[in-house]
Amino acid sequence: MPLARAWSVALFGVDGVAVEIEADIGGGRPRTQIVGLPDASLNEAKERVRAAIRNSREEWPGELVTLALSPAALPKGGSGYDLALACAVLAAADRVPPELLTGMALIGELALDGRIRSVRGVLPGLLAARRAGLRRAVVPASALSEAALVTGLDVRGANSLLEVLAWLRGESDGLQRPESQQQATAANTAAEAPDLADVLGQPEARWALEVAAAGGHHLLLIGPPGTGKTMLAKRLPGLLPPLNGEQALEVTAIHSIAGSLAPDSPLVTVPPFVAPHHSTSVPALVGGGVGMAKPGAISQAHHGILFMDEACEFGPHRLEALRTALEEGEIRLARRDGVSRYPANFQLVLATNPCPCAPPRELDCTCSPHAKRRYLGRLSGPLLDRVDLRVRMRPITAMSSAEVSTPESTAVVRARVDKARRRAADRWNEYGWLTNSKAPGPVLRREFALPRKVTALLDRVLDTGAVTARGADRCLRVAWTLSDLAEADRPEADHVAAALEFRDRRAA
Repeated sequence: MPLARAWSVALFGVDGVAVEIEADIGGGRPRTQIVGLPDASLNEAKERVRAAIRNSREEWPGELVTLALSPAALPKGGSGYDLALACAVLAAADRVPPELLTGMALIGELALDGRIRSVRGVLPGLLAARRAGLRRAVVPASALSEAALVTGLDVRGANSLLEVLAWLRGESDGLQRPESQQQATAANTAAEAPDLADVLGQPEARWALEVAAAGGHHLLLIGPPGTGKTMLAKRLPGLLPPLNGEQALEVTAIHSIAGSLAPDSPLVTVPPFVAPHHSTSVPALVGGGVGMAKPGAISQAHHGILFMDEACEFGPHRLEALRTALEEGEIRLARRDGVSRYPANFQLVLATNPCPCAPPRELDCTCSPHAKRRYLGRLSGPLLDRVDLRVRMRPITAMSSAEVSTPESTAVVRARVDKARRRAADRWNEYGWLTNSKAPGPVLRREFALPRKVTALLDRVLDTGAVTARGADRCLRVAWTLSDLAEADRPEADHVAAALEFRDRRAA
């Protein structure tokens, strides 16, 4: 009884599992069956694979064809198994040498004429194949630039099933190879972030933006329309350093699953900036979908910025969905086919008007005090408790160059941010943290405890209930960032007071 094996990959969030595909021919009336918990799209692969093989000038076996996907208890879905299924069937029918499929991952969707189409998640799929000990891989030629990011794996690209079969039989010189690693990892071609010099006035908000960039802190901007809230938020990525190698691969893997990678330069090297509309749904924000959940906006903002403009218009359900991700740095989504885990270590920037009518001047506001409280009440206390910096922005009162001083450019501010981040990285190096915002409260209070005279004001407001214990820890983190920007060895009482002042600035 002919039997052959091939390999592919199943993805669950950013985690992948190598899937062994066994093809057995014979033992019953002519038909094709797939076992191993396939979903509807995978069950339809029977017709796609049969047509692709027939249109590649090969014969489909005229007997019972059984395709088993192992681990059998693992739900599987998608069209990325097509190429592996076709090669397993042809190997079982002695049309290609079965031993050549050993240790090879095959990823790609087949068109009816045998063309190999790209699928989402090639990068995390190849990383999973490498972890499973597979040595070679064949992917769609259109995904070769993405596949080149994986080292330690002999990756080839093909445009059609016919090319793969000719290569396996030794009838061709070989399949396409990816470009060199240096070419494949060229800097992302996204446009450079706009310059901070474009923002007029707002010295407090600009300072808060610098502190947020230096320490990785969450930020809330409150002010009337036209004061520069959105302009400031869009300039935050320009103050952040490029992603390191590990971070770039993590972000690229998420964007690969989401299908948002640039084909010519897939590696994401700059912190992503994601700004969902306030009408977006909860699944679009945190992730969701039928069967196995797909990444949402907060995961696509991993190692970058999640900007929520008009935050009070999002509604409480959407905003409260952020709380777990803000604390844990990842999102876990349970669906019918299992639990997906997506990293979501992002920097949150909220921007909102102080009231529903939002006039340019507060004196012109027609909202009642109750309407104001109800509007800003959509930002709940537990959510605000996780926001380190809160800034009230004022209307611009002068536009002429004679009355407005020349603002600092992004390059000038980024130089200070880089120095502060290096100081923080050196401090937390042995712990594995890069910014002050990641330092846990117990470590700050025990191993890096400040003198009582420095924290006296913080102790008083904590005793009166003006801040929570979580808020006190966040004040300490901001104080360390302020001291890094000031190039001080440790925070002083003024730094702690400034950190508390950032938390006290509300719209009311």
